[in-house]
Amino acid sequence: METVRFDTKIAVLLRDDLAGWQRLNVCAFLVSGITAAGPQLVGAPYEDADGVGYLPMLGRPVLVYAGSADVLRAAHGRALGRGIPLSIFTADLFTTGNDADNRAAVRAVPTEKLDLVGVALHAGKNAVDKVLKGARMHP
Repeated sequence: METVRFDTKIAVLLRDDLAGWQRLNVCAFLVSGITAAGPQLVGAPYEDADGVGYLPMLGRPVLVYAGSADVLRAAHGRALGRGIPLSIFTADLFTTGNDADNRAAVRAVPTEKLDLVGVALHAGKNAVDKVLKGARMHP
């Protein structure tokens, strides 16, 4: 098989003090934002040898990183400064139960006071690497 090289990168940065269930939940929500904003990133549906069909998934890898709250804040600021669209997840969203309340919780907090627990972005490889400076690959 030939290795495919992508000129862009999908990356998720999670705060390193989250519980296991929180990391998984936040990652899933954040990647849904990338998928919604970039439907061209979704591949074709799957089918097994018996002809049973399955839903399509992103057609490229998603790299997951971890970092402190400070690393997350810095990455958020760098992405905004570069005009890179982000999906975000704040600590407040662990206490809400629906999409409308999620949006209201984010809207209630000024940008610099957001208690970020995760961000996701899709951009050129170099841009993503610069935004995520200081983060490490998730263990």
